[in-house]
Amino acid sequence: MERPWLKHYGSVPHHLSYPAGSMSDAVLQTARRIPDGEALSFMGRSISYAALEQEILSTARAFWGLGIRKGDRVTLCMPNIPQTVYCLYALNELGAVVSLIHPLSAEKEIAFYLAEAKSQTLVTIHQFYDKIQRVQAEYPLKHLIITDIDDALRGIKKWGYRLTIKRKFPKIEKQENLLLWRDFLAKGMPFEPADSAAEEGAVILFSGGTTGINKGILLTNLNFNALALQTAAMAAHPVAGKRILAAMPMFHGFGLGVCVHTALVCGACSILVPRFNVKDYANLIKKEKPNYIAGVPTLYEALTRTDYLDKADLSCLLGVFSGGDSLSIELKRKMDRFLAERGATVRIREGYGTTECVTASCLTPDQEEREGSIGLPYPDMDYCICKVGTTEEVPYGEEGEICLCGPSVMKEYLGHPEETAEALRTHADGRIWLHTGDLGLMDADGFIYFRQRLKRIIVTSGYNVYPSQIENVLDGHQKVQMSCVIGVPDPYRMHRVKAFIVPKKGVEPTEELKQELLDYCKTYIAKYACPREIEFRAELPKTLVGKVAYKVLEEQERTR
Repeated sequence: MERPWLKHYGSVPHHLSYPAGSMSDAVLQTARRIPDGEALSFMGRSISYAALEQEILSTARAFWGLGIRKGDRVTLCMPNIPQTVYCLYALNELGAVVSLIHPLSAEKEIAFYLAEAKSQTLVTIHQFYDKIQRVQAEYPLKHLIITDIDDALRGIKKWGYRLTIKRKFPKIEKQENLLLWRDFLAKGMPFEPADSAAEEGAVILFSGGTTGINKGILLTNLNFNALALQTAAMAAHPVAGKRILAAMPMFHGFGLGVCVHTALVCGACSILVPRFNVKDYANLIKKEKPNYIAGVPTLYEALTRTDYLDKADLSCLLGVFSGGDSLSIELKRKMDRFLAERGATVRIREGYGTTECVTASCLTPDQEEREGSIGLPYPDMDYCICKVGTTEEVPYGEEGEICLCGPSVMKEYLGHPEETAEALRTHADGRIWLHTGDLGLMDADGFIYFRQRLKRIIVTSGYNVYPSQIENVLDGHQKVQMSCVIGVPDPYRMHRVKAFIVPKKGVEPTEELKQELLDYCKTYIAKYACPREIEFRAELPKTLVGKVAYKVLEEQERTR
């Protein structure tokens, strides 16, 4: 197939070689190569690669002593703390499959995730002990391991945490299947490392996929190891020895794949952030001086609005990456100005991907931007645009479904063979392609443009309207902080376009402002696509990873 994007790669290699082993093999090889290098930074504590290796092996011995063997599935319900990293690679070393879920998930969600993964062992933190006890009433566990942040701290910080925070947590009662972290480690036994192949399943992450129904996505060792090397190749600067701020959670492909695994495979330091708030994040940037930061657009929106970084020196930054949601043109401009005003020599780079290929598989080049484009495919990742519902490719410049093929594409949806077959399709070239369920186009130079998730199309009066395009226009207005556009039932048009808007601080949500925004839209949007209704909100609902939860707004409209 043609690969027009290759001529824009510059110094990025067209093809990479990938390791034949497991995720843990790749990380432990790095640890043995640079034992004195800094692997993790957590709340002021620095953890070397030699110490990381010892912690991984100690944790592997503990899981082995618990009876965990190759093919078993273990769930981590944890924030970004060192124990999450230790458990991930320890279990991978044993050939077990790790399921990562959001610790703030509701009880029934956790029970669902456990059942979908067929997991009998769960590791979580003390803070969520009561919730997990209620989960066990619905889904009994064979093993429950409780750790906490203080298990990763030393000295005065450990005691400070216990005195100010931990004492507020519920008391842990003794029970047959429960082990505290220290007791869990004490049960360690010599283990036999698994001889895991690259193509074997390693991690389960949950996502709605193309249908919006939550499913477990089984990702392989190769998926993660390829993603790490591809990301490093696209970074434009050497990653080894650098520092990456890991605020994206590890239950998300972006956080696990880019902020942790890429860092540890390449010999960088991952600065673990257990919980995001803009003040602490800003202070971490000033204190830790990271070279790379990665986040969703809402994170960058928060940064541009805070005064905590007003006098910060950001010349340390070598890369700023946005993913997980569409980055509006206006926010990109704001963030680029924000970086330049603080001494950074880089601009924000937008990536695109899906959990079905771990995370990013496409990224804006370092030296060449095209407004509105999400960039070029990663090395060894092929993109094509197909007529929706088919495997037929459309010409350059024509919209269709974004499809991709390469070493980071998932193994399957767990327990959903029909949906797996719908997402992974064999094309005329004989290769298996992931159909993303996203609408976009490719120009003649291979630059990709994301338009909209197919399921978010609003059909009004027979016309297709793409909400994100209207949101980009509204977000560009000087009085708008954030917007979300949905289709609401209409007896005449079938659906009409409605916009939910959060005004900027100090702006009153008046009828005059509503009319001003409607008039503004008419300048940029075709008449049939303009909002016919505007509702002001103090805030918009968000998903667990910080995206605007448009489905919540749709449900609210349906039940009115």
